Amino acid sequence: MTKQDTTDKLWGGRFTEATDAFVERFTASVDFDRRMYHHDIRGSIAHATMLAKVGVLTEEERDQIINGLREIEAEIEAGAFEWSVKLEDVHMNIEARLTQKIGITGKKLHTGRSRNDQVATDIRLYLRDEVDVIAADLLRLIAALADLAEREADAIMPGFTHLQTAQPVTFGHHMLAWAEMLKRDFSRLLDCRERFNVSPLGAAALAGATYPIDRQYTSELLGFNGPAENSLDAVSDRDFAIEFCSFASLLMMHLSRFSEELVLWTSAQFNFINLPDRFCTGSSIMPQKKNPDVPELIRGKSGRVSGHLISLLMLMKSQPLAYNKDNQEDKEPLFDAIDTVKGCLKAYGDMMPAVSVNRDSMAESARRGFSTATDLADYLVRKGLPFRDAHEVVGKAVALGVSSGRDLSEMSLEELREFSTDIDADVFEVLTLEGSVNARNHIGGTAPEQVRAAVVRTREWLKRNTEM
Repeated sequence: MTKQDTTDKLWGGRFTEATDAFVERFTASVDFDRRMYHHDIRGSIAHATMLAKVGVLTEEERDQIINGLREIEAEIEAGAFEWSVKLEDVHMNIEARLTQKIGITGKKLHTGRSRNDQVATDIRLYLRDEVDVIAADLLRLIAALADLAEREADAIMPGFTHLQTAQPVTFGHHMLAWAEMLKRDFSRLLDCRERFNVSPLGAAALAGATYPIDRQYTSELLGFNGPAENSLDAVSDRDFAIEFCSFASLLMMHLSRFSEELVLWTSAQFNFINLPDRFCTGSSIMPQKKNPDVPELIRGKSGRVSGHLISLLMLMKSQPLAYNKDNQEDKEPLFDAIDTVKGCLKAYGDMMPAVSVNRDSMAESARRGFSTATDLADYLVRKGLPFRDAHEVVGKAVALGVSSGRDLSEMSLEELREFSTDIDADVFEVLTLEGSVNARNHIGGTAPEQVRAAVVRTREWLKRNTEM
């Protein structure tokens, strides 16, 4: 074994034998972290610019490095860059190619930094860009739900508790419930972005650098809010990845709930909505089938993202300060969570505007489940009956409906008066589905008037957040 064989790594000076071939493959991350090449190059350009500003590099050296990095970026984007497992990761691959292109000056780029602060910077830059895409996707889906809510503001469906018919609601009101969940998710995402938008660059390996670096300057060049305050924390923190996956898990839980409802509503047993054929598949043996595969798959993917959150929590729970090789395991869960969320939001953003509503089926379902029983109890309370007594009266009326197979609105006035003489002919105004939903005409209520007002408020919210 020659000395060259033992020191073919950029860090190999103190080693006396080459890395085992299996260990080389086992410890390499280039197969998955190469997706951060743009952000690695961007961080390196900022670092080189700063080194020239403080006099560590000459302007000529800075320009050589920046031009070389931009050429490398073009090679990568053209598919002409040769990635090497021997060089372990995206950082070393790019640095080695830079030195190959511009010579000894390329070796000066790493002055005043470590792969520890470099990777922490790259991940934050990468995640920040992806968060901005996801935020836009969330706004798009919320806008689609607002449009659908406006279109179906007066379409009546049964509202459920325990998956049993409870009270009539409007389909538009139901869509806006989903929108409220997503608005909270959007807020959590922006909070996460604000917290992680600090620059680790300049923290070096763990203790900072001995050169006269200007961390505020590189922070500004990279669009961060400021430099991380503590070098130990800067290189070892992965809270931002955990927090993003926490946001993603909540979002995917919401999308999973949406999906469960879509799966139910498209079934023959419900027949509330139709999904476009392009979002469904068929059966290899049953020609009549139209399977809601997109919402089913999204429902399944929620567990995948929640698993990534748990994986990252377990990854970090026993690590001492500062950086440890364990942290290489942060990227695959984070990257997959990002990819999964983006794919699911795109599917929903494309699918929801094309949903069609079967109004007759929804209304018939609402009529079948005694959904206006509470309205009858409220009617009796307004006549002076205590609510508990009204509850009992209506319960008896429902029992008759169950035994005779009729809704309350289908009973005669004489039959209803057998349960309470306070019931008069005007009772039928509250026993209709339309009367029930229209009566709940207050902010947050299901009345069509309130749904339309909520759509206006949602669009105002969308406008404010789109302009941010």
